[in-house]
Amino acid sequence: MLTQNNNRKIIHIDMDAFYASVEQMDNPELRGKPLAVGGSEIRGVVSAASYEARKYGVRSAISGIQAKKLCPELIFVRPRFDRYKEISKKIRKIFLDYTDLVEPLSLDEAYLDVTENKKGNPSATLIAQEIRKRIFEEVGLTASAGISVNKFVAKIASDYNKPNGQKTVNPDEVEAFLEKLDVKKFYGIGKVTAEKMYQLGLFTGFDLKQKPLEYLEKHFGNSGLHYYQIVRGIHNSAVKPNRKIKSVGAERTFNENLSSEIYMEERLLNIAKELEKRLQKSKISGKTITLKIKYSDFTLQTRSKTLPYFVNDKAIIADVSKDLLYQERLKNSVRLLGISVHNLNNEEKSKTFLPQKSVSVQLRFEF
Repeated sequence: MLTQNNNRKIIHIDMDAFYASVEQMDNPELRGKPLAVGGSEIRGVVSAASYEARKYGVRSAISGIQAKKLCPELIFVRPRFDRYKEISKKIRKIFLDYTDLVEPLSLDEAYLDVTENKKGNPSATLIAQEIRKRIFEEVGLTASAGISVNKFVAKIASDYNKPNGQKTVNPDEVEAFLEKLDVKKFYGIGKVTAEKMYQLGLFTGFDLKQKPLEYLEKHFGNSGLHYYQIVRGIHNSAVKPNRKIKSVGAERTFNENLSSEIYMEERLLNIAKELEKRLQKSKISGKTITLKIKYSDFTLQTRSKTLPYFVNDKAIIADVSKDLLYQERLKNSVRLLGISVHNLNNEEKSKTFLPQKSVSVQLRFEF
């Protein structure tokens, strides 16, 4: 059985309502007002919500229509990902002043291993305070932080005193900290698993800890060992500075639901063009192409095909996506289409992908 390495000092930095905060920083008229990034009052999905909007129950991933019902005063703005990336790079530069062991999770959060750091500061708590202060002074945004002996506990702790706060969980406090938590607060335990745990009478970390490994494996399969370990604070995953991309995708939500596959083909070609740009920018290709279909009733369907070679060419991606579109009859009108590429060649550098020049695409014309 694994034991926890208590000698590490891990910080999880999480920007506060990042996209919304950038919009409020750049446009003073939006400050102090309920704001949603993405979506609209008639279409789309909210990508992020300001803290003023969250008071009304507005959060990411809900529809714009629902968000407007919850908060009639809600202001919608279009996302500006280039701007968010620009700000994210500035923040990352600050991280690198302290350690090279930085693992970005997204544009607005990252793990830092400061066990040994460039400042020679033995206190991870003080380093986190200094980083948050610098982000505020140099960028103009607030961040929250969690500090502990591993990524799992640090991630949970960063949510504890949001916004603009931090929490340190010392080695001797880890188990007591986890015992008090609702299981749904455990990073990695989703809504479905949490519901199953509740049905089994497992409401807190303490409840979970009382169950033997055999019980957890019986009810949760291969995840049983993981739950057995994390509730004891055992999580030795290293901070990985060069985290590999596992998939690259692009998707579009339409202003009006689409019912005709002919119109969808045109949209798929545009999505494939965007995906080609992203793949070529990252200098990666993939073998598995997945088509994502979200229907007007918000039900989701995915269809995948794995090719015998690596691709990053829009013509092939669009062609395979069209095949997947016609694979079976659509259940309803469609509000969103997405294409993603998995099984990437950044994991198997020795394998070659099909060069674009050697690809010939047969076009069929009907007169």
